[in-house]
Amino acid sequence: MRTQFTTLTSEECDALLDQLLSPQSPGHTPRVHHRNYTMALLMLDAGCRVGELVKLEQHQLWFAHCAVGALTIEKNQAKNKHERTIPLSNRLGDAIKEMHEHWWNGDHDHGARYAFYSTWCARPLTVRQVQRIITSAGKLSIGRDIHPHLLRHTFGTRLMSKTSMRTVQELLGHKRLSSTQIYTHPSGEDKRKAIDALNSAD
Repeated sequence: MRTQFTTLTSEECDALLDQLLSPQSPGHTPRVHHRNYTMALLMLDAGCRVGELVKLEQHQLWFAHCAVGALTIEKNQAKNKHERTIPLSNRLGDAIKEMHEHWWNGDHDHGARYAFYSTWCARPLTVRQVQRIITSAGKLSIGRDIHPHLLRHTFGTRLMSKTSMRTVQELLGHKRLSSTQIYTHPSGEDKRKAIDALNSAD
């Protein structure tokens, strides 16, 4: 039997993002803080897998002198080789503008220009590095051991309460609808609303 996974509450998401944007530890510049914040948003607001995130190139997020309105995860980047396009939230669009200003504006490498890197745009952060960033921020902000995939789970769960399972399937890039069904688990709030609806119908 599949165990029910947990997701982050909206309050926990806010605390995590705040920690990433302005951590209380010295040694990192605001530039690095913003990179880490933007990576988390791509998982929380666009459902990116961490393996897809590290393969993103700058042109996929910033094109024709502005932030893109939708992100296309290409077949060679997707875990299941299934291309998908995700419209971007307003706060993610704003974060991408900041990324261009503080990171990408000075990049002139003629090869691949990755979106998220440490010192050189042709050498992206690794999956392990992103995992460490998210896990550390989770422990500091909400005292939980957070894996990047939990952010994608949170995205899928939030979507499920707003739209159809078929739409969620497309946005998450699942080939089979059965993969999306794990997001249909009702929360305690969902159950309370169901009973409240019965009470009001009496």
